[in-house]
Formats: sequence, structure tokens, C-alpha cells
Amino acid sequence: MTAALPSTEVAAGVTAWLSAFGDALAAGDPAAAAALFTEDCFWRDLVTFTWNIKTLEGRDAISAMLAETLPSVQPAGWAITRGEEPADAGGVVEAWIDFETAAGRGRGHLRLRDGRCWTLLTTLDELKGHEEPRGPGRPKGVEHGANPARTTWLEDREREASGLGITEQPYVLIVGGGQAGIGLGARLRQLRVPTIIIDKHSRPGDQWRSRYKSLCLHDPVWYDHMPYLKFPDNWPVFSPKDKIADWLESYTKVMELNYWPGTEATNAAYDEEAGAWTVHVERDGEPLALHPAQLVLATGMSGRPNLPDFPGMDTFRGDQHHSSAHPGPGRYRGKRCVVIGSNNSAFDICGALWENGADVTMVQRSSTHIVRSATLMDIGLSALYSEEAVASGMTTDKADMVFASIPYRIMHRFQIPLYDQMRERDQEFYDRLEAAGFDHDWGEDGSGLFMKYLRRGSGYYIDVGAADLVANGDVALTRGQVDHLAEDAVVLEDGTKLPADLVVYATGYQSMNGWAAELISQEVADTVGKCWGLGSDTAKDPGPWEGEQRNMWKPSQQKGLWFHGGNLHQSRHYSLYLALQLKARQAGLPTPVYGLQEVHHLR
Repeated sequence: MTAALPSTEVAAGVTAWLSAFGDALAAGDPAAAAALFTEDCFWRDLVTFTWNIKTLEGRDAISAMLAETLPSVQPAGWAITRGEEPADAGGVVEAWIDFETAAGRGRGHLRLRDGRCWTLLTTLDELKGHEEPRGPGRPKGVEHGANPARTTWLEDREREASGLGITEQPYVLIVGGGQAGIGLGARLRQLRVPTIIIDKHSRPGDQWRSRYKSLCLHDPVWYDHMPYLKFPDNWPVFSPKDKIADWLESYTKVMELNYWPGTEATNAAYDEEAGAWTVHVERDGEPLALHPAQLVLATGMSGRPNLPDFPGMDTFRGDQHHSSAHPGPGRYRGKRCVVIGSNNSAFDICGALWENGADVTMVQRSSTHIVRSATLMDIGLSALYSEEAVASGMTTDKADMVFASIPYRIMHRFQIPLYDQMRERDQEFYDRLEAAGFDHDWGEDGSGLFMKYLRRGSGYYIDVGAADLVANGDVALTRGQVDHLAEDAVVLEDGTKLPADLVVYATGYQSMNGWAAELISQEVADTVGKCWGLGSDTAKDPGPWEGEQRNMWKPSQQKGLWFHGGNLHQSRHYSLYLALQLKARQAGLPTPVYGLQEVHHLR
């Protein structure tokens, strides 16, 4: 291991690099700027240079991007972030940096090897002239003095809520009022962008209340904060679904969001000439047309059920439903229950059914990666999202930036050693699981859960106890493909017959562009292409390599159409960059997009 450099020498090296980089950019010399990077370099840009979410790989890609964007971006003021000392970690120098562009102020992260940049992260933090009203700019909240025309906060709020969508059109319409839509709505409100969030459920949080009763977050509390309002310090590590639901409902009120419950979008069309959408909705049963300039689908990457079409489903006499519609285990005590699938929802539902006295069989159709929750928290998350991380000074915002600073192309290199440790720690558990016949994997390259999630959004389970039921045989395990359903059984291709009073299809979800097909048209969905995945050419993530999540949080091939979602961490972090892109357009700022998402796959 390379010996660490003294802190003064480290800071001097970073300052020298930033100075040379800034000079090359100011001189309009992309080649000189690119020469300051290593040959195997990466520059991940979140909106600042590209008005996009884009990773440039290699000097040629960086030079090409700068040649096109420098005249409009006009970057300057490159400096080490005040109060953040650069550090040498075994030959790789890391530093937090600040800079400005013509449009806004940015932050970033830098990794240097042998004096050249290996990875660079640049992120837009705020738009000049459109800063959020916080700190010294926070609103006064009251008008002092005497004014016979004075109105109260409540009167102003009621006037806004009753007029938006009726006498005034929203600039942004967010379809989907779960945590993603709510968080984005909060960002847009702080940026003073007229926004309406619609959701078909009767109350905010009902997306969680309506799910099976054992559902809870498998990610820990430090990973799951909403924008602006963190969970209290005594909030449980793993949030039960109804507690999350109540939090989201309170959040919409505290953040003063224009949230329309009981509202469903029925169809939408974009008018190129007008530069606006016509979105027909039914609000509490009454039809209404909205005309936003920007339409955001925040309907969730786990929102459109992937329901299989097995022969015999129409003749099965028992209960059957997708996992998203599972009512809970209460009515199935003593019943024969077959759960098709072996990922998070399947394990959760199997565990709850077994606890309530059901006879449960899991049908595993393909291999699954499992990691124990406690082990994941200790080895995989503790450095960034844990009580220990908080105590060491790691804020949620900084943790998000650290995670974002690792380019997707090389992220698996950082993940593989962690999952090697997890495998070693829990080897006895995995031996028992595989002895029970469970088909377990660690991802195609051994990189585990996070890469599976980023590449395909499926194929894993964070074990909170149900895996032991399979390992112990309390939940029966059968491997194979379903051939058909009989009147009272699930029949596999090898002829195995599984008697059933209930069949749960824990078969995952479709690409988010399916929502676009349903709401707008199949033509628009195909124009946009597949959502999610990196193009890693691994299972369910076909190539070519794309380097960023397809279509998420950035401009799509359909003008005015955006996709927002992911887990709570991603929804929180990327809501800022999506909100800034929308605000810039509302403010009339030039937003030339570099490297617009290409379409390689439709679904």
C-alpha cells in the first residue's frame, strides 16, 4: 500500500490540479482539460455541464463534452470546499470541491491518482437568482405593520390550493403521490414552481397502508430520510408500513404541498405547438383537464405489476393475486398457500403466512441473491448510513454524494470485497439455505445486492428472518417453472402438483415506461424506451453499456416527460437534480441537453 502523503502536500496537490483545470476551461481548451485526467478516467455530471445525468468515460469523451458545452456553461471558481480537508487513502487523493457556472453553483468530489483525475463528480446545487428560501433567505412569515388589506397565511394557502388547477394551471403535474412524488413536490415548492401531485388513493400514504400488514422498509432509517425533514432521532431503524404512511401524510401538510388525493389520470397528450400537456383526470369522480408544461411519472419502478398469464388461471377456484394486491395473511390460516417467486415480496409474504398458521410453499423459478439485514447494515452500509456514521460527522447529504461519486462502470469493484466479507461471515447460513435446495447467487460478478438493484431492480432479498424458514423447511421450497393452474393446484413443468387454496404471484414489476403506454400511448412509451438499468449486459439488463439509469431523473426522448422513482435514497437525492432541471425550464433559462438518452430497448 502506498504511504499516505502529509495533509499539506495533499491539499497543495488538489489546489494545483483545480487551478490547472480551471485555467484550461477558462481558456476554452477541452484537450488541455482532458489531459489532466488519467487514461481510465470518469466524469459523472449531474446537470451542471450537460443539463443531463451523464457519465463521460475516458479523455476523448470528456474532451468532446467540453467542446460542446463550455461556451454556455462558463465554469469558474474551482476550489476545495471550506472545512473539508483532502485526504490521501492509499495513493488515491479524495477532495470535496465547489465551483460555479453561468447558471448556478455546484459541488463535487474529486479523486486524484499520481496527480491526475481518476473520478470527478460535478453536481448542480442551486440556480443563480432562484435559490431556495433558506438560511438568511428564509421567509419572514408575517407582515409587520398596519395594513387593512392584510391576509393570513391560512387565507393565502387556501386561495392557492383552491385556484391551482382551476384558475391557474400548474407548471408541473406529478402523477403518483408516494414518497417519490411527494419528495419532488417538496423540492419544487421550495423553488416556487407551481406543482400539483395527484394520486388515486384517498389519503397520502395509502400506497403503504394498502399493502400486506407485515410490510416494512428493509433499508435502515439513515438511508431513508425525505428531503428537508429527517426522521426524528427516535424513529425505528426499520419503518413499519403504516408508520411510513402517517409520516408521508404529515409531510404533505407540513411542506404545504398541493396534493390531490382521490384523483386518477385517465389519458394525456402533448401539444408540440403549445408546449404543454393536456391531462384528463377524474378528481373525486369529477372530470377535469389540466395543462402542465411538464409531466412527471412518479408511479414507482415497483408500481406496475408484472402478472403472469399461466394457462388455467381462469379456472383456479381459490384466491389468486399479485403480491402488490396481497391483503395479508389473516384469512389464510390453515390454508394451502403457494407463493410464486423468491425475492423480497415473496419472502415477506411467505413469512407472514407461516406466522399465521398457513401451509406455505415457495416456488423458486430463478436464482436469488440473499443478504442478511444485520450483515448488510454492518458491512455494506455502516460507513455512510448508520448511527456510527452520523456520530463521525457523516451527514445524509454527504453520504449521498459519496455514493454518487462512484461511477457505475466501476462500482462493482467497490462492492465485490464487501460481499466477499458477507459470504464469509454468514457461510453457515448459506450452507443451510443451499442444502435446503435454494438456488442462491451473488450476482453475475459477485457484486451482490446493490448492483443487482441498479442493473435490474430485482433478483434479491434482504433477509429479515424468512430465509431461515426456507432453510429449516418450515416453508416448503420447490424449484421449477409453472406449467399451468388446475382447479385446486399449481402444476409445474415437471409434473409436480402443489395443492393450493391461495396463489400469490410475487413476480415483480414492469418497466416504468409501461405507465407512459397506459396513460399516453404505446408510441410515446416506445419513443422513450426502457426505464431502469445500466446496459451491463447481465441478466435482465441488456447492453449496450449506457452508464446511467435509463430515463431516470433526466430528459427523455419525449419533450416534457420525466420519470422519477427508485428507493427512498434515490428519490431523495435525485429529486434535487430533477427539480432544478424543471425550475430552469420554468424560469426560461437555456438548458441545452448534452448526450440525450438513446433508445436501445423498448421494455
